[in-house]
Amino acid sequence: MRIAIIGGGAAGFFGAIAAATHDSSAEIVILESTKQPLAKVRVSGGGRCNVTHHCFDPAELVENYPRGNRELLGPFHQFQPRDTVAWFAGHGVQLKVEADGRMFPVTDQSSTIVDCLLNAAAQSGVQVRLDAKVKSAGTFFRNGDSRQFEIEFGCGIGERYDRVLLATGGNPQGHLFAEALGHSIVPCVSSLFTFKVTDARLRGLAGTSFNNVRISLKGKDKRKIEQTGALLITHWGLSGPAVLKLSAWGARILADNDYQAELTVDFLPQHSEQELYRTLLAHKEQNGRKHIKNTAVFPVPNRYWHRIVQYIGITEETRWSSVTKEAMKSIASELTRGRFAIVGKGIFKVEFVTCGGVNLREVDFKTMQSKLCPGLFFAGEILDIDGITGGFNFQNAWTTGWVAGKSMVA
Repeated sequence: MRIAIIGGGAAGFFGAIAAATHDSSAEIVILESTKQPLAKVRVSGGGRCNVTHHCFDPAELVENYPRGNRELLGPFHQFQPRDTVAWFAGHGVQLKVEADGRMFPVTDQSSTIVDCLLNAAAQSGVQVRLDAKVKSAGTFFRNGDSRQFEIEFGCGIGERYDRVLLATGGNPQGHLFAEALGHSIVPCVSSLFTFKVTDARLRGLAGTSFNNVRISLKGKDKRKIEQTGALLITHWGLSGPAVLKLSAWGARILADNDYQAELTVDFLPQHSEQELYRTLLAHKEQNGRKHIKNTAVFPVPNRYWHRIVQYIGITEETRWSSVTKEAMKSIASELTRGRFAIVGKGIFKVEFVTCGGVNLREVDFKTMQSKLCPGLFFAGEILDIDGITGGFNFQNAWTTGWVAGKSMVA
């Protein structure tokens, strides 16, 4: 049996290795269009590679996927993060878990994961062809109903295979191959990106962070979503886990609204606005002679406390005894429902994941085989599946790659 894996990323390599593991007689070749395979693995996690997440309950795990959560439940019962950890351990790579559940190689180097996958592929007899630019992938029948695939390269050469796995990530070329083979594509938009916010309250505060906030937004159609987590002020706006998660769950809403929306930030979600107001009243009674600039009443960074005080028109030399009830209400409001205008995505190229891809209704998730074109399989980000930050997108690649690889040789 001849198998072509189009795409030399995480899903493609794992699919190839899984196929070779289950049938050592199969001829398996990875066709990577660039000169360097596993590019995203190399740069992910700041060069450390966030391999997976320490979540071993499939039902809980799928809740981290804005798109594809229902479809992934079955595959996660076949291969989940516990299996990922065991697989890498079996190939000499130990993973460690951090406080937030993310899992990295103990070396803190993505090259450890890259080398492991390259070595596993080589030891399994998988061929890796770099700079292999596929031009088209079509099907034909031989010997009656037996279907084969013909892959044509840019140089004009054609090759025939019995099975094809499309694992081209978010590359539009892979979507064109899928469409040519009968599939429909859900339009792709960015996911996991930062927010561009030009607001006087943030100016000059880059690097200021908040441990736990609640953020929410509404699109023009009034759909509302919210997330919690850490928040970071940047030179161009807002970032951090809370923003990245919100961008994932709100990817379609934000795209539909041309990345223009109102963001509401609750900097102290454990307290209500009324509780903050009462606390400020009590603080005024007890600290009337102190300057407001010297006393950040709540657990927010001093730089932001000073900025909010200035924003509502209180000078830093003002003593608490002079602060009006209206001013205290404004402080409480700013800290519990501060409103900021999102005017676009972050100005830097930080998008790492897209939502959209091959329509999930057209894929059998028991095998990752196409329902429309027998012998064609899918794995990874080419599908309309994406997860939030934290190792979930790589786990989708490992899982769907493993299921597809095993099924191709069944």
